[in-house]
Amino acid sequence: MASHTRSARLCLWLTGWLCLALAAQAAPLTIARLKYDGGGDWYCDPTSLPNLLAFTRQNTTLDVAPREEVVEADDPRLFAFPYLYMSGHGRIQFTPLQAERLREWLIGGGFLHVDDNYGLDEHFRREIRKVFPEYELVEVPFSHPIYHSQFDYGRGLPKIHEHDGKPPRGFGIFHEGRLVVFYSWECDLGDGWEDPDVHNDPADLRRQALEMGCNILVWSMGQ
Repeated sequence: MASHTRSARLCLWLTGWLCLALAAQAAPLTIARLKYDGGGDWYCDPTSLPNLLAFTRQNTTLDVAPREEVVEADDPRLFAFPYLYMSGHGRIQFTPLQAERLREWLIGGGFLHVDDNYGLDEHFRREIRKVFPEYELVEVPFSHPIYHSQFDYGRGLPKIHEHDGKPPRGFGIFHEGRLVVFYSWECDLGDGWEDPDVHNDPADLRRQALEMGCNILVWSMGQ
């Protein structure tokens, strides 16, 4: 039985990495949004990622698809995407299989950006422990290239929405020295990426949100 399980897992890995290799050969690069269980609104801010992708195409040489795909953590298609975005306002729940697959994908080269859209914090911190029980979320230093890959944000994340009025902070999980999870907290980048009439954010705040999102995207694709 153990041998069968190992063989099945190896087959999944090979299939996933074949998908990833084929995707890498075909431009443009496509990112994905994580659909999760638990009742939270994983689908929030529907105009956010298309706007970020358009901004990235306009301001960098990165060839990205105009829209994201939607994928669940236990979907073999996950291994075809280099970048995964997760947001929402409420509960998250990973099954043991989803946590295992997400861990395999991250250790194998994937990158997860989690954006707290207010109300996500408690649930995300609990569920990410299922994925990496051996690691803590630590503050990512301002010197990290994720803050400087395209635009210089040497003082860290911009403050887009008030939430609880606390300073925005960028947390991360590092595996063998590589940043595999980036968690933007008390910031709400995704709301700043939305169409201007959704939240009526000032133009300069929207620009800051898009620039920082572009930094994350560019850095993750080039790491």
